[in-house]
Amino acid sequence: MKRYRVFGFDFDTRAAQLSLEIQPNWAEEIKSQHRQNYISTILGLSANYGIANGENKIRNFEILGNKSFSVVAFHNKFYQQIRDAFVVGAYYPALTGACALAERILNHLILRLRDSFKSSVEYKRIYGKSSFDNWDLAIDTLEAWGILLPDVVSSFRNLSKIRNQKAIHFNPETDENDYAYALEAIQLLNQIISQQFSAFGPEPWFIPDTPGTCFIKKEFQGSPYIQEIYIATGNCLLVGPYHQVVDIIRENGGMKYAVKDDFNYDDIEISDEEFAHLYNTRKT
Repeated sequence: MKRYRVFGFDFDTRAAQLSLEIQPNWAEEIKSQHRQNYISTILGLSANYGIANGENKIRNFEILGNKSFSVVAFHNKFYQQIRDAFVVGAYYPALTGACALAERILNHLILRLRDSFKSSVEYKRIYGKSSFDNWDLAIDTLEAWGILLPDVVSSFRNLSKIRNQKAIHFNPETDENDYAYALEAIQLLNQIISQQFSAFGPEPWFIPDTPGTCFIKKEFQGSPYIQEIYIATGNCLLVGPYHQVVDIIRENGGMKYAVKDDFNYDDIEISDEEFAHLYNTRKT
Protein backbone atom coordinates (compact mmCIF):
# COMPACT_ATOMS: atom_id res chain seq x y z
CA MET A 1 0.00 0.00 0.00
CA LYS A 2 2.85 2.41 0.76
CA ARG A 3 4.89 4.51 -1.63
CA TYR A 4 8.16 6.41 -1.40
CA ARG A 5 7.70 10.15 -0.98
CA VAL A 6 10.47 12.62 -1.83
CA PHE A 7 11.55 14.55 1.26
CA GLY A 8 15.21 15.35 0.59
CA PHE A 9 15.79 18.14 -1.90
CA ASP A 10 17.72 21.32 -2.61
CA PHE A 11 16.46 24.56 -4.17
CA ASP A 12 16.77 28.34 -4.23
CA THR A 13 13.88 30.48 -5.50
CA ARG A 14 15.21 33.89 -4.47
CA ALA A 15 15.79 34.88 -8.10
CA ALA A 16 12.03 34.77 -8.68
CA GLN A 17 11.58 37.10 -5.73
CA LEU A 18 13.83 39.66 -7.42
CA SER A 19 11.99 39.56 -10.75
CA LEU A 20 8.46 39.56 -9.33
CA GLU A 21 6.78 42.90 -10.01
CA ILE A 22 4.15 44.43 -7.76
CA GLN A 23 0.77 44.43 -9.48
CA PRO A 24 -1.66 47.40 -9.08
CA ASN A 25 -4.53 45.13 -8.09
CA TRP A 26 -2.69 43.54 -5.17
CA ALA A 27 -3.88 44.26 -1.66
CA GLU A 28 -1.68 46.71 0.26
CA GLU A 29 -0.75 43.98 2.70
CA ILE A 30 0.56 41.81 -0.15
CA LYS A 31 2.48 44.73 -1.66
CA SER A 32 4.08 45.46 1.68
CA GLN A 33 5.05 41.82 2.18
CA HIS A 34 6.60 41.72 -1.28
CA ARG A 35 8.69 44.82 -0.57
CA GLN A 36 9.91 43.29 2.68
CA ASN A 37 10.79 40.03 0.93
CA TYR A 38 12.64 41.93 -1.78
CA ILE A 39 14.70 43.90 0.75
CA SER A 40 15.41 40.73 2.72
CA THR A 41 16.62 38.97 -0.42
CA ILE A 42 18.93 41.84 -1.38
CA LEU A 43 20.40 41.98 2.12
CA GLY A 44 20.92 38.23 2.12
CA LEU A 45 22.67 38.26 -1.24
CA SER A 46 24.87 41.16 -0.14
CA ALA A 47 25.86 39.18 2.93
CA ASN A 48 26.62 36.11 0.80
CA TYR A 49 28.54 37.76 -2.02
CA GLY A 50 29.76 41.08 -0.62
CA ILE A 51 28.77 44.65 -1.43
CA ALA A 52 31.60 45.39 -3.88
CA ASN A 53 30.17 45.52 -7.42
CA GLY A 54 26.87 44.65 -5.77
CA GLU A 55 24.52 45.72 -8.56
CA ASN A 56 26.26 43.45 -11.05
CA LYS A 57 26.15 40.54 -8.62
CA ILE A 58 22.43 41.01 -8.03
CA ARG A 59 21.83 41.22 -11.77
CA ASN A 60 23.82 38.02 -12.38
CA PHE A 61 21.91 36.22 -9.64
CA GLU A 62 18.58 37.26 -11.14
CA ILE A 63 19.63 36.31 -14.69
CA LEU A 64 20.66 32.83 -13.55
CA GLY A 65 17.11 32.25 -12.35
CA ASN A 66 15.99 29.82 -9.70
CA LYS A 67 18.03 26.82 -8.71
CA SER A 68 15.51 24.11 -9.50
CA PHE A 69 14.18 21.64 -6.97
CA SER A 70 16.59 18.72 -7.03
CA VAL A 71 17.06 15.66 -4.88
CA VAL A 72 20.32 15.62 -2.94
CA ALA A 73 22.96 13.66 -4.84
CA PHE A 74 26.54 14.12 -6.04
CA HIS A 75 25.99 17.36 -7.94
CA ASN A 76 24.46 19.80 -5.44
CA LYS A 77 27.59 21.13 -3.73
CA PHE A 78 29.53 21.75 -6.92
CA TYR A 79 26.51 23.17 -8.73
CA GLN A 80 26.18 25.80 -6.02
CA GLN A 81 29.86 26.65 -6.38
CA ILE A 82 29.40 27.13 -10.13
CA ARG A 83 26.45 29.45 -9.58
CA ASP A 84 28.42 31.41 -6.98
CA ALA A 85 31.30 31.85 -9.43
CA PHE A 86 28.95 33.27 -12.07
CA VAL A 87 27.30 35.65 -9.62
CA VAL A 88 30.62 37.22 -8.56
CA GLY A 89 31.75 37.57 -12.19
CA ALA A 90 34.10 34.58 -12.45
CA TYR A 91 32.58 33.57 -15.77
CA TYR A 92 35.31 31.36 -17.17
CA PRO A 93 35.57 29.27 -13.98
CA ALA A 94 31.78 29.00 -14.05
CA LEU A 95 31.89 27.88 -17.69
CA THR A 96 34.54 25.23 -17.20
CA GLY A 97 32.97 24.19 -13.91
CA ALA A 98 29.60 23.55 -15.55
CA CYS A 99 31.24 21.35 -18.17
CA ALA A 100 33.32 19.50 -15.58
CA LEU A 101 30.32 18.86 -13.32
CA ALA A 102 28.26 17.52 -16.22
CA GLU A 103 31.07 15.08 -16.99
CA ARG A 104 31.23 14.15 -13.33
CA ILE A 105 27.49 13.43 -13.30
CA LEU A 106 27.88 11.09 -16.28
CA ASN A 107 30.73 9.29 -14.53
CA HIS A 108 28.82 8.93 -11.28
CA LEU A 109 25.78 7.49 -13.02
CA ILE A 110 27.73 4.92 -15.01
CA LEU A 111 29.95 3.79 -12.14
CA ARG A 112 27.05 3.47 -9.70
CA LEU A 113 24.62 1.79 -12.08
CA ARG A 114 26.68 -0.41 -14.39
CA ASP A 115 26.56 -3.52 -12.19
CA SER A 116 22.80 -3.56 -12.76
CA PHE A 117 23.33 -3.82 -16.53
CA LYS A 118 25.97 -6.54 -16.80
CA SER A 119 23.97 -8.39 -19.44
CA SER A 120 23.74 -5.38 -21.75
CA VAL A 121 25.82 -4.86 -24.86
CA GLU A 122 26.99 -1.50 -23.55
CA TYR A 123 28.46 -3.05 -20.40
CA LYS A 124 31.26 -4.65 -22.39
CA ARG A 125 32.49 -1.21 -23.44
CA ILE A 126 32.59 0.36 -19.98
CA TYR A 127 32.98 -2.34 -17.31
CA GLY A 128 36.77 -2.10 -16.95
CA LYS A 129 37.08 1.69 -16.81
CA SER A 130 37.27 3.86 -13.70
CA SER A 131 36.42 7.15 -15.41
CA PHE A 132 35.05 8.45 -18.70
CA ASP A 133 35.97 11.56 -20.66
CA ASN A 134 34.23 10.40 -23.84
CA TRP A 135 30.85 12.06 -23.46
CA ASP A 136 29.34 10.30 -26.47
CA LEU A 137 30.14 6.89 -24.98
CA ALA A 138 28.74 7.86 -21.59
CA ILE A 139 25.59 9.49 -22.96
CA ASP A 140 24.91 6.67 -25.43
CA THR A 141 25.35 4.07 -22.67
CA LEU A 142 23.03 5.77 -20.20
CA GLU A 143 20.49 6.42 -22.93
CA ALA A 144 20.53 2.75 -23.97
CA TRP A 145 20.01 1.69 -20.36
CA GLY A 146 16.96 3.95 -20.15
CA ILE A 147 18.51 6.09 -17.41
CA LEU A 148 18.60 9.51 -19.07
CA LEU A 149 15.37 11.16 -20.14
CA PRO A 150 15.22 12.24 -23.82
CA ASP A 151 15.41 15.98 -23.07
CA VAL A 152 18.33 15.35 -20.73
CA VAL A 153 20.18 13.53 -23.51
CA SER A 154 19.73 16.57 -25.74
CA SER A 155 20.97 18.92 -23.02
CA PHE A 156 24.05 16.79 -22.41
CA ARG A 157 24.86 16.73 -26.12
CA ASN A 158 24.46 20.51 -26.40
CA LEU A 159 26.65 21.03 -23.35
CA SER A 160 29.23 18.68 -24.85
CA LYS A 161 29.51 21.02 -27.85
CA ILE A 162 30.11 23.99 -25.55
CA ARG A 163 32.76 21.99 -23.68
CA ASN A 164 34.63 21.04 -26.83
CA GLN A 165 34.21 24.21 -28.86
CA LYS A 166 34.15 27.01 -26.28
CA ALA A 167 35.46 25.88 -22.90
CA ILE A 168 38.10 23.17 -22.65
CA HIS A 169 39.70 23.29 -26.10
CA PHE A 170 41.22 26.62 -27.05
CA ASN A 171 38.92 29.12 -28.70
CA PRO A 172 40.07 32.77 -28.86
CA GLU A 173 36.44 33.95 -28.94
CA THR A 174 35.99 32.78 -25.35
CA ASP A 175 38.07 35.76 -24.20
CA GLU A 176 35.25 38.10 -25.22
CA ASN A 177 32.26 35.79 -24.75
CA ASP A 178 32.96 34.12 -21.42
CA TYR A 179 29.80 35.61 -19.88
CA ALA A 180 27.46 34.38 -22.62
CA TYR A 181 29.10 30.95 -22.84
CA ALA A 182 28.99 30.51 -19.06
CA LEU A 183 25.33 31.47 -18.86
CA GLU A 184 24.43 29.06 -21.67
CA ALA A 185 26.37 26.22 -20.03
CA ILE A 186 24.81 26.79 -16.61
CA GLN A 187 21.33 26.94 -18.07
CA LEU A 188 21.89 23.60 -19.82
CA LEU A 189 23.27 22.12 -16.61
CA ASN A 190 20.22 23.41 -14.74
CA GLN A 191 17.96 21.71 -17.27
CA ILE A 192 19.82 18.44 -16.75
CA ILE A 193 19.56 18.66 -12.97
CA SER A 194 15.96 19.90 -12.86
CA GLN A 195 14.74 17.05 -15.07
CA GLN A 196 17.00 14.09 -14.28
CA PHE A 197 17.18 14.73 -10.53
CA SER A 198 13.81 16.39 -10.08
CA ALA A 199 12.16 16.57 -6.69
CA PHE A 200 8.89 17.89 -8.14
CA GLY A 201 7.77 17.50 -11.72
CA PRO A 202 6.23 15.45 -14.51
CA GLU A 203 9.03 12.87 -14.67
CA PRO A 204 7.82 9.35 -15.56
CA TRP A 205 8.75 7.87 -12.18
CA PHE A 206 6.42 10.16 -10.22
CA ILE A 207 2.75 9.47 -9.50
CA PRO A 208 0.78 12.28 -11.17
CA ASP A 209 -1.94 14.40 -9.56
CA THR A 210 -0.54 14.77 -6.05
CA PRO A 211 -0.12 18.57 -5.93
CA GLY A 212 2.88 19.86 -4.01
CA THR A 213 4.18 16.36 -3.29
CA CYS A 214 5.92 13.66 -5.29
CA PHE A 215 5.63 9.91 -4.76
CA ILE A 216 7.53 7.22 -6.64
CA LYS A 217 5.39 4.97 -8.81
CA LYS A 218 5.25 1.34 -7.74
CA GLU A 219 6.74 0.13 -11.02
CA PHE A 220 9.81 2.35 -10.56
CA GLN A 221 10.62 1.39 -6.97
CA GLY A 222 12.94 -1.38 -8.14
CA SER A 223 14.61 0.71 -10.84
CA PRO A 224 18.41 0.84 -10.33
CA TYR A 225 18.36 4.58 -10.94
CA ILE A 226 15.54 5.26 -8.47
CA GLN A 227 17.10 2.94 -5.91
CA GLU A 228 20.51 4.62 -6.15
CA ILE A 229 19.55 8.30 -6.49
CA TYR A 230 16.24 8.60 -4.68
CA ILE A 231 15.99 5.82 -2.11
CA ALA A 232 19.49 4.74 -1.02
CA THR A 233 20.53 8.37 -0.58
CA GLY A 234 17.80 8.94 2.00
CA ASN A 235 15.88 11.38 -0.18
CA CYS A 236 12.66 9.38 0.23
CA LEU A 237 10.62 7.85 3.02
CA LEU A 238 8.21 4.95 2.59
CA VAL A 239 4.83 6.22 3.73
CA GLY A 240 1.16 5.45 3.45
CA PRO A 241 -1.46 7.82 2.05
CA TYR A 242 -2.50 9.00 5.53
CA HIS A 243 0.92 10.05 6.82
CA GLN A 244 1.42 13.53 8.23
CA VAL A 245 4.38 15.89 8.34
CA VAL A 246 4.35 17.03 11.95
CA ASP A 247 7.49 19.15 12.00
CA ILE A 248 10.19 20.60 9.77
CA ILE A 249 13.62 20.86 11.36
CA ARG A 250 16.15 23.21 9.81
CA GLU A 251 19.79 22.32 10.41
CA ASN A 252 23.12 22.76 8.62
CA GLY A 253 21.47 24.76 5.86
CA GLY A 254 18.98 21.99 5.08
CA MET A 255 15.66 20.63 6.26
CA LYS A 256 14.62 17.39 7.93
CA TYR A 257 11.00 16.25 8.16
CA ALA A 258 9.39 14.63 11.18
CA VAL A 259 6.71 12.29 9.84
CA LYS A 260 3.89 10.56 11.68
CA ASP A 261 2.49 7.48 9.97
CA ASP A 262 0.86 5.24 12.57
CA PHE A 263 -2.32 4.42 10.68
CA ASN A 264 -3.16 0.71 10.63
CA TYR A 265 -3.00 0.13 6.88
CA ASP A 266 -4.42 -2.98 5.27
CA ASP A 267 -1.74 -5.32 3.93
CA ILE A 268 -2.89 -5.06 0.32
CA GLU A 269 -1.57 -3.80 -2.99
CA ILE A 270 -3.23 -0.76 -4.52
CA SER A 271 -2.62 1.06 -7.77
CA ASP A 272 -0.81 4.37 -7.98
CA GLU A 273 -4.08 6.02 -8.96
CA GLU A 274 -5.77 4.62 -5.85
CA PHE A 275 -2.89 5.81 -3.69
CA ALA A 276 -3.15 9.32 -5.16
CA HIS A 277 -6.91 9.35 -4.53
CA LEU A 278 -6.51 8.25 -0.92
CA TYR A 279 -3.78 10.82 -0.34
CA ASN A 280 -5.72 13.69 -1.93
CA THR A 281 -8.95 12.92 -0.07
CA ARG A 282 -7.45 12.13 3.33
CA LYS A 283 -8.64 14.04 6.39
CA THR A 284 -5.79 15.96 8.03
